[in-house]
Amino acid sequence: MQLNGYHHVTAVTSNAKRNVDFYTQVLGMRLVKKTVNQDDVTAYHLYYGDELGRAGTTFTFFDWAMIGPQQRGTGAIDLLTMRVPSAAAITYWADRLAAHGVDADPMSTWHGHAALAFRDPEGQRLMLISDEGCAGGTPWVKSPVPIDYGIKGIFGTGVTVRNREPLDTVLRVVYGLTLVDEQVDPVHPKRTHLLYAVGDTIGGALAVQVAPDMPPSRLGVGGVHHIAFRVPDDDAATYWINRLSRSGLQPTHIIDRFYFHSVYTRVPGNILIELATDGPGFATDEPAETLGETLALPPFLEPRRASIEAGLRPIE
Repeated sequence: MQLNGYHHVTAVTSNAKRNVDFYTQVLGMRLVKKTVNQDDVTAYHLYYGDELGRAGTTFTFFDWAMIGPQQRGTGAIDLLTMRVPSAAAITYWADRLAAHGVDADPMSTWHGHAALAFRDPEGQRLMLISDEGCAGGTPWVKSPVPIDYGIKGIFGTGVTVRNREPLDTVLRVVYGLTLVDEQVDPVHPKRTHLLYAVGDTIGGALAVQVAPDMPPSRLGVGGVHHIAFRVPDDDAATYWINRLSRSGLQPTHIIDRFYFHSVYTRVPGNILIELATDGPGFATDEPAETLGETLALPPFLEPRRASIEAGLRPIE
């Protein structure tokens, strides 16, 4: 049984309002769900995606106001890459980001695709990559970004680890990823760059930097908490629990997140990988027309709404 590319990725912010402003007004994504971290209800959990927040299009953030900045290093997910339709879109985005004063690099290529690397206001490392017209999510019609240039979802992610072999074995043998490319860093010869694919590289790319000379990372603002791959349903999730367990890993049981069901596993390199089901989806408790406009709580948290709302900082 193969994985189906990415489901979502979850990063860290310390300023929910600034985060919403940037990802909706500058990047033009739709805020499809405004809820709370179910394991820490004092923190928002914000989801941005295409018009409906389809699996494979969502970038999410935990709002932890008191956390410090991300310390770069090994044992970290440190790059989020976003799909846009074409090289012309990359040119559009270079102009748009410059007009908004966003910290961006010159246009470049990433494994053969036109690309543009930039940082969000908190230093989150992001990259826009042309998917050359491949099928993807549908940008929101009310976005400030024209649909022809809009963000279509996740292209892939990047991680940095100290040792190659343990993670390489788990990715290839256990999760079934394919090693697509391998290069020695010309600037730092001790470092190696590997590119894996979860099915199709477009929508399933995992770039691994092996860097034995870098210090350990520390999660913080501008960092990434976990990545999630897609599975169709609970039966598939159970298959993966058994497969991961037989391989000596320690997956969780299936956790009901209401909008999807999840299994978490920490793999070598200290990388947290989630497997998330495609459904039920974000429109299960809100009309599609008004997704993300009010605080949504899963049924098991609804009785605590008053106290939860009292502990959250207003975003508006």
